[in-house]
Amino acid sequence: MNGDPNIDIRSLILSELENVLTLHGAESFRARQVYDWLWKKNCRSFSEMTNLPHDLREMLAREFIFRVLTVDSQQKSSDGTVKTLFRLHDGLKVEGVLIPAQKRTTACLSSQVGCPLACTFCATGRLGFTRNLEFTEIYDQVMEINRQSLVTHGVPLSNIVFMGMGEPLLNYERGEKICRYADF
Repeated sequence: MNGDPNIDIRSLILSELENVLTLHGAESFRARQVYDWLWKKNCRSFSEMTNLPHDLREMLAREFIFRVLTVDSQQKSSDGTVKTLFRLHDGLKVEGVLIPAQKRTTACLSSQVGCPLACTFCATGRLGFTRNLEFTEIYDQVMEINRQSLVTHGVPLSNIVFMGMGEPLLNYERGEKICRYADF
């Protein structure tokens, strides 16, 4: 596997990353360093990978894309709830919510842009369906809402629910991966 500037580096598993880096002449241990930046340190760009040689970071930037969602806007409630509108790499938007309670903080996540079920009582259902979120887009919601929880309430997230946009069981595989990657 050679790098493809249309592939998000976060879609690679560790062995694929090792193969790509080896093909480009990098030492095999560099793959673990990159992987740690992606999944343990939650970096948002290749330039943040400061323990990698500059030429390796440049190669990664040439060979891959690094898609991250961004915060478009936020609404904060007096009870500590934070509603965030996230902008995806393709310009579409989804919502996530930090919900504090006395003994826990919960991230309410979106799993889809819109919803294909079109339930008449649901505002999201009336939007129609655009697409499933990628695993990395769900992961980014968790990491941003966890950051908000740490800043606002001084504690990490303790719960995750999928009650934002979309029907989570229709995108179960991607949502389920959060348990393996979200290290907070």
